[in-house]
Amino acid sequence: MSEFTVGESDFLLDGRPVRLLSGALHYFRVHEEHWRHRLAMLRAMGLNCVETYVPWNLHRPVPGGCRDVPALGRFLDAVREAGLWAIVRPGPYICAEWENGGLPPWVTGEPGMRVRTRDARYLSHVEHWFHQLMPEIVPRQIDRGGPVVLVQVENEYGSYGSDTGYLEELAALLRAEGVTVPLFTSDGPEDHMLTGGSLPGVLATVNFGSHAREAFATLRRHRPEGPLMCMEFWCGWFDHWAGEHVARDPAEAAKALREILECGASVNLYMAHGGTSFGGWAGANRGGTLHEGPLEPDVTSYDYDAPVDEYGRPTEKFWRFRDVLADHHDGPLPELPPPPASLGLPAEVALDGFASLGDVLEALGGEETVAPVPPTFEELDVTRGLVRYEVDVPGPRQPYPLALRGLRDLAVVYVDGERAGVLTEEEPRLEEPVAGPARVELWVESLGRVSYGPRFGEAKGITGGILHERQYLHGVRARGLDLDAFSGGVAKVGFGALPEEGAAGLYRGTVLVRGAGDARLELPGRTRGFVWINGFGLGRYWSVGPQRSLYVPGPVLREGENEVWVLELQETDPDRPALRLLPV
Repeated sequence: MSEFTVGESDFLLDGRPVRLLSGALHYFRVHEEHWRHRLAMLRAMGLNCVETYVPWNLHRPVPGGCRDVPALGRFLDAVREAGLWAIVRPGPYICAEWENGGLPPWVTGEPGMRVRTRDARYLSHVEHWFHQLMPEIVPRQIDRGGPVVLVQVENEYGSYGSDTGYLEELAALLRAEGVTVPLFTSDGPEDHMLTGGSLPGVLATVNFGSHAREAFATLRRHRPEGPLMCMEFWCGWFDHWAGEHVARDPAEAAKALREILECGASVNLYMAHGGTSFGGWAGANRGGTLHEGPLEPDVTSYDYDAPVDEYGRPTEKFWRFRDVLADHHDGPLPELPPPPASLGLPAEVALDGFASLGDVLEALGGEETVAPVPPTFEELDVTRGLVRYEVDVPGPRQPYPLALRGLRDLAVVYVDGERAGVLTEEEPRLEEPVAGPARVELWVESLGRVSYGPRFGEAKGITGGILHERQYLHGVRARGLDLDAFSGGVAKVGFGALPEEGAAGLYRGTVLVRGAGDARLELPGRTRGFVWINGFGLGRYWSVGPQRSLYVPGPVLREGENEVWVLELQETDPDRPALRLLPV
């Protein structure tokens, strides 16, 4: 057993000064069979610690039920076996470019709920969640023989609010649940963020990507004593759909890392290994300097231009960081572990079945709701996926513009069964007017809930109404298709022959694998949707880029025949090439 404490200027392990050289690696973005390889890669880079968030919504997507909370405990056991310390950031809010910042939509969508404040109902939900989660953390603290040395109170709260009483409630809750290692907060190196997000008696850390000396000088104005730590050194960045791929020069990033260490500070590389937002869990941002602008959905890959790439391979940044970190180690660094197996031979996916979106909704969707105005995703208990809204335009009447108020994300519109257009927040009106009578279908897809900024927690779907000219159309029929419905398989779906046109719907197929191992799936000619292989959700694809293929972890594949499902949400090129599995 050891004691890890916060001294006047250093972290102390049994009274001895130590420096945390940490790297972020989210256990939920890495296949469990790859955890040990990725942890060994962090050690080989020169790190002595790993940091992870914990996504509340992944483990508790619906009220009253939990999904594999022990995964965190298994990960922390793997951390200890790898000879690393651990920093745990349990939230309840995590950001992380993760759906809804990690909070379940059944919490943020509860009427009148005031999340990330002292709202009694919200704190009650948090208390119940922490009571379920902390048994995975508390026995694995360093003073009980485990690897956990630090636990975070909330996350970048100073970028969101100023209710420090809320932070005090969370800190007290963590202590009451048995957390004995030091607590900390992390915020941007700005005065308003540090005053809003830090707590007396709790270690304050800062997040930045450069200018370490200036950032630590700001922190010192607020905290004259205590260890200096950059809790998030942004050594790369994430991508948005329809945006450019973001990359950071390895030499410049290594120079910034060296500056942090020259300040005598501890550091956490964000990210050391980004991984993948499998299962459609990627979040979204709002554009603009104050994060109030257009929706910017995050791609499935969370490669983050990290030193260990999405496939677990060392990059140039890895080697440059290793050179910097080697100066802070006694003796040589560990050798790199053997890489995971890669797919032996390329393979094509043979599609053999198709079901329309309507048929899939009938087989796997929720109950239909009829309401005066369109219900939100939250009201329909849809976490990730899509909702079909149906409404009738009375008639006879002249052609008038049809528009959506409060549309979130994207809607594919059909009028009397014919596709009429694709609507977005920025373009919420059909180009061609609609005459009555007519039947209108609107398939609204969530492109990811906002994970950061003042519009975090906003509802999904059509949040205002459906307008014909200036008149609201009432009697809206709505039915949701949650991605979690696919976890039970597609046996209930009635598949038919492949369509002659590239129709929207669920395509079923197989791929014959020789030499199972890590692969990437290419989807030429496909527009937008989701893919599963052997029931494992790879995530969203979208032809707008910049991401062009999906990562397939080797443990998902098996020798011989593998089942593939492709949920295409928009018409595709009928002459499209076949889907292909390629070695990484």
